[in-house]
Amino acid sequence: MASSSTGESSSTTNVPQIAQRMWEMANNMVYVSSADEIYQYDRKEQQDILHAKPWEKDPHFFKQIKISALALLKMVMHARSGGTLEVMGLMLGKVDGSVMIVMDCFALPVEGTETRVNAQAQAYEYMTAYVENAKQVGRQENVIGWYHSHPGYGCWLSGIDVSTQTLNQSYQEPFVAIVIDPIRTISSGKVNIGAFRTYPKGYKPPDEGPSEYQTIPLNKIEDFGVHCKQYYSLDISYFKSSLDKKLLDSLWNKYWVNTLSSSSLITNAEYMTRQILDLSDKLENSETALGRAGLFGLDPQEKKTEDKLSRVTRDSCKTTMEALHGLMAQVIKDHLFNQIPEASVQPQESAKSANQAKA
Repeated sequence: MASSSTGESSSTTNVPQIAQRMWEMANNMVYVSSADEIYQYDRKEQQDILHAKPWEKDPHFFKQIKISALALLKMVMHARSGGTLEVMGLMLGKVDGSVMIVMDCFALPVEGTETRVNAQAQAYEYMTAYVENAKQVGRQENVIGWYHSHPGYGCWLSGIDVSTQTLNQSYQEPFVAIVIDPIRTISSGKVNIGAFRTYPKGYKPPDEGPSEYQTIPLNKIEDFGVHCKQYYSLDISYFKSSLDKKLLDSLWNKYWVNTLSSSSLITNAEYMTRQILDLSDKLENSETALGRAGLFGLDPQEKKTEDKLSRVTRDSCKTTMEALHGLMAQVIKDHLFNQIPEASVQPQESAKSANQAKA
């Protein structure tokens, strides 16, 4: 009896660690040595890069970004804490050739709405004080970019985001913009994230071919389409080391408890409703376009209508999978925490019967 309870408690203790490993695997986390060069800061090397300014000669100079596991988890937790409101923060890091490296991040005290986030004077004062204090305790990295959340509508740059990033690149290079969708992160279990840099004004980017497909709400498509050629995305990878372990474990315990105690079906109920309404609007638009084609003969826009229908199909499949993911998670939680195993019930009933017999 004692051994079985010990086994159950040890397996329960291992659950957070298993979940953490699964999270790291889902996001392709790479383990590096704590003595690795990625953790070394060479002030002279960074100053030489700043003076050379290679990004001015090649607008597409930065092609990859590496994010520490600690910074990633902090950004996701901050984005989740905002719920349906946008949040914002800054990232500390450095540059290694054409690779941007994010070592840490911190949240900013800003006012956010469901569609935008604005930094006021208080946020800039906080940013300056934070960076100065970080340098006093040995963190020599500079601010290398900003992050903010897009709750429920994907990772891309809006018109306001493009203007903000262009301004930052004009005065604070090197600088990168990261967008996180906390609601889609909860639905899929994998961090929904994007890293972007804007092109200089007047620059015409080469045709890069189709980018990775993502679901854009109908009321955001115009904003997305107007500005999508004004920036490009960077390839993202993640890394961790033994130096991150204690902080990462501490943060993970909080993240894991929040994840375990919440249900994506309830947390994302409003998001799922909006998704279904958005699908309905898209289907109605496609049906109208197809009806027009049938009424007036062959429509040159017919191919575009078919493309729209195929995108709606993909969006509906994605929404269905997210709902199934939430249902499966709830079934597993119910089985783990609410279903009492028969093996543990029988000894209790036997003990109860024995006590009654003695009485």
